[in-house]
Amino acid sequence: MESIKRLGAHTRVGALRDRVAARRGGNIGAVAAARLQVEYVFYALRDGHVRALQRPSREAA
Repeated sequence: MESIKRLGAHTRVGALRDRVAARRGGNIGAVAAARLQVEYVFYALRDGHVRALQRPSREAA
């Protein structure tokens, strides 16, 4: 939880935290962001890299 609160708003997880916190409150925003961060860690451990952090190539679009 501490890592979520230290993230800047320029990151994807930090932006989610701030968006949810504006609507539902700071603690709920932190929990939502922590869930996303745990999801990224799960896929990184399972696959060896985090595909969600990669931008799609122009050829795929």
